[in-house]
Amino acid sequence: MDMEFVEDDKIVVEKDGVEKEYDVLFTFDSEDTMKTYIGYTDHSIGKNGRKNIFVSAVDPFKKEVSLEKVSSEAELQMINEVLVQIDQESRNS
Repeated sequence: MDMEFVEDDKIVVEKDGVEKEYDVLFTFDSEDTMKTYIGYTDHSIGKNGRKNIFVSAVDPFKKEVSLEKVSSEAELQMINEVLVQIDQESRNS
């Protein structure tokens, strides 16, 4: 059974009996999609030399938390814009 849950600043994903813990980096809501998006990492480094960041959607109206894969071009574009904004703000701090 696959399951996910968010606890404070952690996400724990259990898949095929193995739990993996991720640190939550940020969350944001979208009025357009009526979803909450969660950015998280396991601190692994990608081929580009940067930390891997994953983003999943969560339907805030569902009783049970379930991470949803983001696959639409519109959602991916919006998430990319948010990531660019976060990056720019962190450089200005």
